[in-house]
Amino acid sequence: MAGPDNSCDLVRGSGNVFADFGAPDAGLRQLRATLAAEIIKALDAEGLSVRDAGARTGVAAADFSRIRQVKLDRFTVDRLLRILDRLDWDVRVEVSVTPRAPGTAEAPIAS
Repeated sequence: MAGPDNSCDLVRGSGNVFADFGAPDAGLRQLRATLAAEIIKALDAEGLSVRDAGARTGVAAADFSRIRQVKLDRFTVDRLLRILDRLDWDVRVEVSVTPRAPGTAEAPIAS
């Protein structure tokens, strides 16, 4: 009797997991996740607890907890950038704009 077929296909991702899984607003979600990761790095680099970070920045400790848990629905890009600024971190954002390949439509970013 033959065992289960353990073969699998290797699929190269686009670099944006949200787009790979067809999430709406994938670019926006990826940007928020990247900024949240930078906030977590900043907290870790300075050894700040969420309470310490809250006291230092005036941002609620609960918000830092949400960021650590990657619960980002409540956060705008602007708000995440302001949090990094309050942590005394400089942020440089580079934007490149290119046309999408046919058949790869993504929902527009809500304003």
